[in-house]
Amino acid sequence: MNVWGRLARVIRSQVGDWVQAAEDPEKLLEQAVADMQGDLIQLRQSVAQAIATQKRTERQCHQTTTLTQEWYNRAQLALRKGNEAQAREALAQRHSYLRMRAQLESHIGEQKGIITKLKANMRDLEVKIADVRTRRDMYIARARSAAASQRIQDTIAQVGNERSLGTLGRMEDRVLDLEAQADAMAELNQSMAAGSLEGRFAALEQDEEAAIEDELSAMRANLPGA
Repeated sequence: MNVWGRLARVIRSQVGDWVQAAEDPEKLLEQAVADMQGDLIQLRQSVAQAIATQKRTERQCHQTTTLTQEWYNRAQLALRKGNEAQAREALAQRHSYLRMRAQLESHIGEQKGIITKLKANMRDLEVKIADVRTRRDMYIARARSAAASQRIQDTIAQVGNERSLGTLGRMEDRVLDLEAQADAMAELNQSMAAGSLEGRFAALEQDEEAAIEDELSAMRANLPGA
C-alpha cells in the first residue's frame, strides 16, 4: 500500500512539473532554444567529420596519383630494357590505381556536395536560432511587462473595492474625529489661558485702586486746617 502511495505521489509530482512547464512560456522558449542549440552542435560535428573524411580521401587520391605515375615510370623502364612482360604488368598495376583514383575522385565530389549542404543547413539553423532568440527575448519582455501591468491592475482593483473603500472611509472618519478633538482642546486651552490673564489684570487693578485711596487719604491729612 505504501509503495502504491509513493508511486502515486511521484506521478502527481511529474504531472505537476509538466503542467507548470506548459504554463510557463519562458521555460518553453528556453527549452526550444536549447534544443535548437543542441541540433546545431550535432550539425557542426557532422560538418567537421565530413570535412575530415574529405581531406582523408583527398590524401588517398593524391597517394594513388603518385603510385599511378610510379607504375607508369616502371613500365617505361621495363620497356627500355626490352622486358615487355614486366612493362605490361606495370601498366596493369597502373590501370588498377587509375580506377581507384577515379573512384576516390567520385567520392570527393560526393563529399563536397554533402559538405555544401551541411554548411547551408548549419547557416540556416544559425539564422533560425538567432531569430528565435530575438523573438524569445521580445516575448519574455512582453510577458513580464504584461504580468507587471496585471499586478498593478490587481492592486488598483483591490484598493478600489468596497472593503478597501470602507476601510478608507473609516480611516477618514477617525482622522476627522482626531482633528475635531484637537481643535476643541486648543480652544479650551486658549479660553483657560484668557481667563487666567483677565484675573491677573483684575488683581492688578484692585491693587492700583487701593494705592490711589491710600495716597488720597495722605493728601487729606496734609491739608491746612485738617
